[in-house]
Amino acid sequence: MGWDIWWVWVSAGLILAILEMVIPGFIFLGFAVGAVAMGILLALGGGVAAWLTSSLSLMLVMFALFSLVAWLVLRRVVGVRHGQAKIVRHDVNDN
Repeated sequence: MGWDIWWVWVSAGLILAILEMVIPGFIFLGFAVGAVAMGILLALGGGVAAWLTSSLSLMLVMFALFSLVAWLVLRRVVGVRHGQAKIVRHDVNDN
């Protein structure tokens, strides 16, 4: 199907990054970084890439792990800061 080709992963990462710009919400950025990381891993080749491309399920698990780590790091670096969220202490319907 082409999942073992590096540029497929990088293209998917770029599409997800563009989608993050179109629909902001800090959702797709971690997936974009995970897809690009998979593409780089496959482009480097070697023993790890050969082992990684042996099964689609293994590639998807690695993509999920890369995406989770990227999302956690990005959330820590550029996420919501303390005091940035508005806390509502009263209901506007209570009169």
